[in-house]
Amino acid sequence: MKEKIHPEYFPDAAVICACGNTWTNGSDEEGDPHDVCSACHPFFTGEQRIVDTPVRWTALCADWKSGPKSKRKARQPTGQAGAE
Repeated sequence: MKEKIHPEYFPDAAVICACGNTWTNGSDEEGDPHDVCSACHPFFTGEQRIVDTPVRWTALCADWKSGPKSKRKARQPTGQAGAE
């Protein structure tokens, strides 16, 4: 193997979640912050969390009103399959 091309490995790196939960894991970073973990993720906790719904809804409506973002032409139907 080539020398000095692999990152340093930390077998007991501290992982810290935004909720305050901590655990150790092997990583190439000594401190590894995370946004969510199994203690606070809605899938594992069973709680429903909807974040910023009114703002997201107005942004979605604005996107719909502005039309498609792609400059490609829409695909035209080619007719029935198998008809010649």
